[in-house]
Amino acid sequence: MNDELPRKLYSNELSKSNKIARLIWSLVWLLFFRLTPRWALNGWRLFILRCFGAKIGIGCRVLPSCKIWAPWNLTMGCYSVLGEGVDCYTMDKISIGNYTTVSQRSFLCGGTHDIAYKSIPLVTLPISIGDYCWVCAEAFVGPGITLNDYSVVAARAVVLKNVGTREVVGGNPAKFIKFRTLVDVDK
Repeated sequence: MNDELPRKLYSNELSKSNKIARLIWSLVWLLFFRLTPRWALNGWRLFILRCFGAKIGIGCRVLPSCKIWAPWNLTMGCYSVLGEGVDCYTMDKISIGNYTTVSQRSFLCGGTHDIAYKSIPLVTLPISIGDYCWVCAEAFVGPGITLNDYSVVAARAVVLKNVGTREVVGGNPAKFIKFRTLVDVDK
């Protein structure tokens, strides 16, 4: 390493109270959330999330292996699901609409870094997911993205641009595939 180069240490701009709250949340998540069985105690997990400020509608399901960075930045509408191993990096607000499913091992990322600066400072941007959406397995939804109502993100897609109403997107980076056709009768 060249000692003549100036040293720039990364500066964490998050408040001390935020750091303490996340520490407490991490302990509660590990001891009282993560260890619950997958098939039971969903109401208990929702209660814990609400105690930490999450706004969660009725009928939601959050599996115990979900990682939620800061529950106070999470909003879920009614009857929505966070599947097995979903990572909600809620550095900023993440809003999930009604009847929406985020499938296993998907990553909702509310934080990034600004590469225009040498120090690559932290940037946080909200994510908004509409009603009746489906984020398929192992998809990545980046900071500042909006998924409009009835949209579908295909498995392992990397979403870096907003997705319109009824659009189905897939790939890396995600591109428009087709419009979602809706039928009047639910099965």
